[in-house]
Amino acid sequence: MPAAPLKFAYWVPNVSGGLVTSKIEQRTDWGYDYNRELAVLAENNGFDYALSQVRYMASYGAEYQHESTSFSLALLLATERLKVIAAVHPGLWHPGVLAKLGATADHLSKGRFAVNVVSGWFKGEFTALGEPWLEHDERYRRSEEFIRALRQIWTEDHTELAGDFYRLRDFSLKPKPLNTPDRPHPEIFQGGNSTAARAMAGRVSDWYFSNGKDFDGVAEQVEDVRKSAAEAGRTAPKFGLNGFLIARDTEAEARETLREIVARADSEAVEGFGAAVRQAGRSTADGKGMWQDSGFEDLIQYNDGFRTGLIGTPEQIAERIVAYKKLGVDLFLLGFLHYHEEVEYFGKRVLPLVRELEARLPEGEPASAPVPA
Repeated sequence: MPAAPLKFAYWVPNVSGGLVTSKIEQRTDWGYDYNRELAVLAENNGFDYALSQVRYMASYGAEYQHESTSFSLALLLATERLKVIAAVHPGLWHPGVLAKLGATADHLSKGRFAVNVVSGWFKGEFTALGEPWLEHDERYRRSEEFIRALRQIWTEDHTELAGDFYRLRDFSLKPKPLNTPDRPHPEIFQGGNSTAARAMAGRVSDWYFSNGKDFDGVAEQVEDVRKSAAEAGRTAPKFGLNGFLIARDTEAEARETLREIVARADSEAVEGFGAAVRQAGRSTADGKGMWQDSGFEDLIQYNDGFRTGLIGTPEQIAERIVAYKKLGVDLFLLGFLHYHEEVEYFGKRVLPLVRELEARLPEGEPASAPVPA
């Protein structure tokens, strides 16, 4: 049986400053009109998902931002097929309240709502709101409880939960989200690179998002998440990989764009972001927390997107994308410099090559197949 085709998502630029912390020109806008047009363009150019990011306060090159759940619903109502993933923070949301919002959004969009549970990296947001900032692994323990509660509310009546972080007493939600052939409830995504994040993904999540990684990094994470799922006696979550894509007619053009992004980096914002995210994962004992080994250039693209190496000609990028698929990647979460133009370029020039290469893969090829260096 042939493997499922790769899926593609894009980072919704609902935050000012674009997807790179650089003073390079970015023909991308954080406003709704721009994003509405982008969502329609994306679903017509092969994108399956969009991820609305979330910041609650101005910071690190993101002076303005639209809230993720409301913005996601607006994009869902502007499109017909695109699934939109809203980023949310346990500790700032109660799972029962989010479950209610999600059920309504799912009905309004005919089953296209999804959620990305973010355990939190920005201490300043929590402290500014007067909320406690938990130690690293405790944040993931809270997220796991949040996901367990959310799934139970969405699929069962009379939910009872006596947790360390949330308590539910005979809680029933009606209407529940749609139960479709594709999914019994809205898909639950999560991110994180740490050991705690990988273990949690195996136990409870539908999808696991990784920061940008090279082939070795992806192989290690896929193995860890699958091991965690096997130990929990459940099917492993699907694997999503972050990447910043720079596709140009020639490799030299693509490399020059990357060089200019780095050369014009907003150093003050990059350093501020770096200090915040390294603090968030510094307590991981094994050094596998997000951004723990990220250098200055990596941090210019918030989630290490340059590391995935999707920079070059359409042919080079398509070959690299399919090489990642052989390692077990199911979805690419992509960022771009000039969204409208580059999303369309991806759909017309890169995606057809990806589909051609996928069609040539042997049926049943193992996910651990060797990839090019």
